[in-house]
Amino acid sequence: QRVSVTVRPGLPMVLAGSAEPCAQLLVSSIGVVGSAEQNRAHSARFFDFLTAELGLGPERIGIRFYPVEPWQIGKNRTVMTFL
Repeated sequence: QRVSVTVRPGLPMVLAGSAEPCAQLLVSSIGVVGSAEQNRAHSARFFDFLTAELGLGPERIGIRFYPVEPWQIGKNRTVMTFL
């Protein structure tokens, strides 16, 4: 419930100077992506999944982690702070 993942297929992208197929994963979360240790573990699992599902090498995938605060996420007509 506290992790949001956005996937937008079919975008023209350049990664490391190449327009070969690639992927960028943006992950935002409350309290789950706040440290290097947490993100290292998440990164490994995301890379395993993405390389298997997309058939891309890990060098063609980039992941950005965005820690957010509960007051920055709206849900059910309020913000997560009050849920």
